Amino acid sequence: MEVIPRLSNRLLCFSSSNPTTIFRVTPFLHFNAPFQTPLFKPVLPIYPNPITPARFSSSSSYSSSRLSAPRAGWFLGLGQKGQKQTLPDLVKAGDPVLHEAAREVDRNDIGSEKIQKIIDDMINVMRMSPGVGLAAPQIGIPLKIIVLEDTKEYISYVQKEEIKSQDRRAFDLLVLVNPVLEKKSNKTALFFEGCLSVDGYRAVVERYLDVEVRGLDRYGQAIKVDASGWQARILQHECDHLEGTLYVDKMVKRTFRTVENLDLPLAVGCPKLGAH
Repeated sequence: MEVIPRLSNRLLCFSSSNPTTIFRVTPFLHFNAPFQTPLFKPVLPIYPNPITPARFSSSSSYSSSRLSAPRAGWFLGLGQKGQKQTLPDLVKAGDPVLHEAAREVDRNDIGSEKIQKIIDDMINVMRMSPGVGLAAPQIGIPLKIIVLEDTKEYISYVQKEEIKSQDRRAFDLLVLVNPVLEKKSNKTALFFEGCLSVDGYRAVVERYLDVEVRGLDRYGQAIKVDASGWQARILQHECDHLEGTLYVDKMVKRTFRTVENLDLPLAVGCPKLGAH
């Protein structure tokens, strides 16, 4: 799931009337009017220079039958210590890997160098995009692995009333292999969602407010996550990816819009945002 619009054209927008002011679109699912940030204040610690676009190269990796040559190619980024890292690019909607069910990871393979490399790449891609969640198919790998993380810094860019209505709280990095999600109540909420694989668009999606997810951690140990509110939404979004489902497959169709039109009112007849 997307935190804020990615570096491609929408991370920073400069005001024509005041070139020393940048506007930031608020994070990831729905947010109200953009607000101003002085140019000297970093938006997010994504790159040492946040307005420098990533470079692309054509190398590939993961040489097993279905894991070979992710279609999206590769991009060159910078690690936290300034070291160059080769990471898989994000796969975009339309690639079959995003529209087909992923396969389970053999428990005996979880500790392998290959699977650990996939997990590390997913975490780095999620944080550099930036996003609050990522599924393996989004980097061209048809395996049931998801990573998610929501930080106090990401949340600090959201207005307080939205944080409250979305029931959004920071949580540490989670890695889930072969996750199985189950709803814990019939209560739902409607909010805008975005996706790193459907860049530049948002739509309202109805999600359960309380879920339980069981699976394995990156060390092959059993793990259970009880989640509510925004974390529950992220988990549902990422688990959907493992079944070949994008948020646009579940969206309230008449709410679909570009990021630039995110703050326009909903069309007549659309459901109200919030819990139901």
